[in-house]
Amino acid sequence: MNVFEKFADWHEQELKTTKAKLPNACSFTSIGLDGYPNTRFVSLKEVKEESFIITGPINSRKGKEVLSNPKVSIAFWWSETERQVRIQGDASFISDSEADEYFENRNRASKIVSSLFNQGETIESFERLNSIFVAKEKNFKNKISRPKEWGGFSIQPIRIEFMQFKNTRLHQRVLFERVGSNWELKYIQP
Repeated sequence: MNVFEKFADWHEQELKTTKAKLPNACSFTSIGLDGYPNTRFVSLKEVKEESFIITGPINSRKGKEVLSNPKVSIAFWWSETERQVRIQGDASFISDSEADEYFENRNRASKIVSSLFNQGETIESFERLNSIFVAKEKNFKNKISRPKEWGGFSIQPIRIEFMQFKNTRLHQRVLFERVGSNWELKYIQP
């Protein structure tokens, strides 16, 4: 089984059993502009052409950090199957046509929020944020166009670690590392 088949298998098993409201949530870590790691939760959109796809505003702190240093990591914790997957790799921006497709699949409220607000910018109050949303929401027609600042990232992995938790604490850890165009498999201690 190759590394992407293994990920797909584990992901599918978790999706079949999870009760999580956001089953594709994963932590995403970039290197901050101040040199400190910066982690937040995002949603995996898909695995496509041996890359992991996430979306969001590219003018956000996350986007600026990726532009400055494309070395990122994502991690999944799947509680139902007691598995963890850690991925390190290089991020690049997805194409405009891909961003259009992902944006089209978002729900109406998410599209409106992305059109009205600049993720991560300071606000006066939550009441002000809500009043802007309420006042402007009715102005949006059925078709909401993707803001030019909204896009996504394609993460090309260089390392993927799979860990199956065990009650004995003898967790099974398997590390795949890219060497040239091939993946090298290593078993590592718990």
